[in-house]
Amino acid sequence: MSKRSTSQGFDPFYLLCALTVAAFLASLWAIFAYAPIERQMGIVQKIFYYHVPSAIASYVGFFVAFGASVVYLITGKRGADAFAVAGAETGVIFCLMVVMSGPLWARKAWGTFWTGEPRLMLTLVLLLIFLAYLVVRKLGEDTELTRRICAALAILGVANIPLVRSSVERWRGHHPQVITGEGGGIAPEMQLALLSGFVFFALLFLVFFVARVRQGVTRIELETLERDLALRAHTLRVREEEVES
Repeated sequence: MSKRSTSQGFDPFYLLCALTVAAFLASLWAIFAYAPIERQMGIVQKIFYYHVPSAIASYVGFFVAFGASVVYLITGKRGADAFAVAGAETGVIFCLMVVMSGPLWARKAWGTFWTGEPRLMLTLVLLLIFLAYLVVRKLGEDTELTRRICAALAILGVANIPLVRSSVERWRGHHPQVITGEGGGIAPEMQLALLSGFVFFALLFLVFFVARVRQGVTRIELETLERDLALRAHTLRVREEEVES
């Protein structure tokens, strides 16, 4: 154990990780042992219990990136930018889960992995916008211009989410609506399995997000420390030159 962790005591982040593992195991039991197999789609339907929570988790991450980006544009605080990056990266992880699990479910439900269904296309657009966000972060220098461009991309991406949510009703898509009151609903056992999926993904989101925020804040602190040390070293050199002269 490091000196820092010993002096500060137990890190709650480890408890969060332990709860996430427990929630994952509980969700496995609820989904594969407790919830019944759907009659028409069979075992493939169980993707639903992870597909829907991962979509909600991606929206949360993107909204965090949006809110933190707005705060950064207004205040210029690097801490807000660190939250924005963490939200965008975490959102992308879960959005990738959505676009990978969705086609597996679609293959059984629609007979094909991908269609031009409105919600699918808009979700892909949403993912591409935030992938562009990450690319700009990776390739661009860590400057104010880069941070402002990424903030604009985060705002643009979140503006797409209402279209994703309303696309089925707006353009008569065929995406399932089983938990919105528009579809046939799900059995109580399936509701418990879905709830377990939401709990697991909420905790998993927090694990990823908190870890990334910590990394971002630590990086900012190190950069600030380096600048302070460089300034002090420069000041000392100037004073030494003045004394010598």
